[in-house]
Amino acid sequence: MLAELKSVRFPVETGILLALCIFLPLAEAPKNLLWGAYLVAWLVNRVRAREFGGRWDAWDTLIGLWIASGYLVAAFAGLHGDEWGGANDLLRYGSILWLVKRAQYSARECAWLLGALAVSVVAGLAIGYFRLWTGIGKSGTLQLHSVGHVNHTAIYIAIMLGACASWLIAYWRVSGAPARALAAAVTLLLLVSLIFTASRGAIGVGLVMLVALAAAWWRAWRAPLLLSLAGIALVIAAGIALRVEVVRKQERNIADQNVLAFRESIWRTSVGAWERYPWFGVGMGNYGLISPALMKQWRAEAGKEYDEKQYIFSTHAHSLYVNALAERGAIGLAALMAALLAWIIGLLRDRPRPGDPPLYWTLWGGAASAWIVSAGVGTANTTLQFVELHACTAASSACCWVSSFQAKPYLAVCASKATAA
Repeated sequence: MLAELKSVRFPVETGILLALCIFLPLAEAPKNLLWGAYLVAWLVNRVRAREFGGRWDAWDTLIGLWIASGYLVAAFAGLHGDEWGGANDLLRYGSILWLVKRAQYSARECAWLLGALAVSVVAGLAIGYFRLWTGIGKSGTLQLHSVGHVNHTAIYIAIMLGACASWLIAYWRVSGAPARALAAAVTLLLLVSLIFTASRGAIGVGLVMLVALAAAWWRAWRAPLLLSLAGIALVIAAGIALRVEVVRKQERNIADQNVLAFRESIWRTSVGAWERYPWFGVGMGNYGLISPALMKQWRAEAGKEYDEKQYIFSTHAHSLYVNALAERGAIGLAALMAALLAWIIGLLRDRPRPGDPPLYWTLWGGAASAWIVSAGVGTANTTLQFVELHACTAASSACCWVSSFQAKPYLAVCASKATAA
């Protein structure tokens, strides 16, 4: 890959983006520096080439409005703290999405990006297991260093599980035994690691995601769906028999009559904040400023009773949608939902067909995985919204999803040339 990097259109730009993919789950400081370097390299290259990715389209409008919504919310935020920092986070990962979308990378570069993401998550897990088993890590849970909390680590693992499983299925028939074994080993490592996190939402959505991805292959190849259903049944049976941590965790919550792990009280707090600031919320990054005193004041101003036992105050709402409602209000939530809706419409409209190249199947699968995990786990945990996960989730989505619908024409050309040869 390094030898071939010199032959691409913008080798420095591509190299920086590959490095960003490598550092996504590994280190925070290099990730931030590489984002800035990628932005500069992209702009310099496009100015010199006098080409910025073609005509303006609906996706450009949507992404621009999504980024702008963060600053609109910050300007009218109900509370004042980190609302401008939250808007800048949205700009950071939204700009990666936008630039990759307009970059028109080749099929070869798209494959490199996915490969870099796969290598980085394996390296991150190796470091995470080492820190966990040697006691260096203070949390006592498996974590990807630059992702953080075990629930957010689980979300990232689930996204990459889908991308790697898509790669395994798409290239199975055209790969040799060593490549098959490597892809299967990486996919299995991610599946085991996901279960090891004991994150109920990520595990449940991750298993459903694998079935959905395999079902997409039904017309072209039925074995993936049948094998995935059998494998998932085996995993569930083994987990129950061995009483893995996620099973014990669920049993404890049921015994304590706390299946949602206090989320209903946290969501009640979020709704109370939204009722006070319905249009623009309290500001992105300001959820932790919601206090018992403020809630009591807001309820009194609305002429409603306040029972402190009904509310729990946290740094975030443990739900992508409820958190967005509280922090961004109706305006910000509408922008987020528009992005998610356009994403799934694009995936369904441009879903691969049996004759499409394996790389397009892989890219589409990675994109679908990012959507399923972000939207599905987002019901009970923060995904795209949470500051510590912003770059990780969204950049994975950008590299997979945007490359998929941008790369399809180029992949078709590559396939036709290969057929002619």
